[in-house]
Amino acid sequence: MKKKGIIQAVLAAALLSASGCSSSQSTASASTVSLADATLEADYPTMDVDNGIPDDATGRLADIKEAGVLTVATEPYWVPNEFIDPTKTGQDQYVGSDIELAKYIADKMGVELEIVPLEFSAVLAAIPEGKYDLAISALAYTPQRAEAMELSEGYYFSSDDAGYGLLVSEELASSISGPDDLADYTVITQSGSLQELIANEQIPACKELKLVSSMNDAYIAVQEGKADAAVVARASAQLYIDANPDCGLTVLDYKFTLSEAYDGTRVGAKKGETDLIAFVNGCIEELLASGQYSVWYDEYTEYAKTLGVTNG
Repeated sequence: MKKKGIIQAVLAAALLSASGCSSSQSTASASTVSLADATLEADYPTMDVDNGIPDDATGRLADIKEAGVLTVATEPYWVPNEFIDPTKTGQDQYVGSDIELAKYIADKMGVELEIVPLEFSAVLAAIPEGKYDLAISALAYTPQRAEAMELSEGYYFSSDDAGYGLLVSEELASSISGPDDLADYTVITQSGSLQELIANEQIPACKELKLVSSMNDAYIAVQEGKADAAVVARASAQLYIDANPDCGLTVLDYKFTLSEAYDGTRVGAKKGETDLIAFVNGCIEELLASGQYSVWYDEYTEYAKTLGVTNG
């Protein structure tokens, strides 16, 4: 979500790790829940948020009320959910539909909001450790995340033509139509993401699986021939292509198979903080009823285009 020139400056540090890619070597094997048939077992509560944080709130929610500040960890490099407006400074530079959600929650709580920018892997590590109150960073459901933190109800759901798929160069589009064609190619995606889980579980074999710290690094790696295909959120990858029409990349028609349990972007909190997630769910319930989050999503998609900002 930084301008392309800034993004390319960090590419040299992007290729953080690599592993073989086959069903027998899947790093997703720690999860016993298949991507195709996962179900959400938790019965997430909701809370009336019209009157702010109740006096009998417990745990982290009570601490937020006392401190008067809500801390939200996010990776601000994912258009249109959270990204950086380079024309602004301080807390004002963090914009996007997820930032509006964070503001909405803080306003309902009656407290100040502090956005904490982190790399995505750091976001995932910080919340289970209790370093910050919430993670609002376009979090998809995965079984591992559900074990590591409390996850809210979904607040944004992909359209029928979205989902997860493959990004390749236009030159390779005639040779690669889906995961079965990747045995001789290098695949890349973001470390710690749902896309990594998909790559390990649904790509039968590939020459190499590379993991990077941000999805934009994956896009650029394919663009520069350092990888052949990227496992991506199709809608976000298309935003990158639209913002960089000469990049020579294309999103394939193929979509990976996911159960409904994986649909819906979620908010994360430390495990056991059920009052806090109940309050968040109350806010989400209001936003779903009004359709406001989808309005923010569309508005910040267009806003990012005016800035020339893409996923970083």
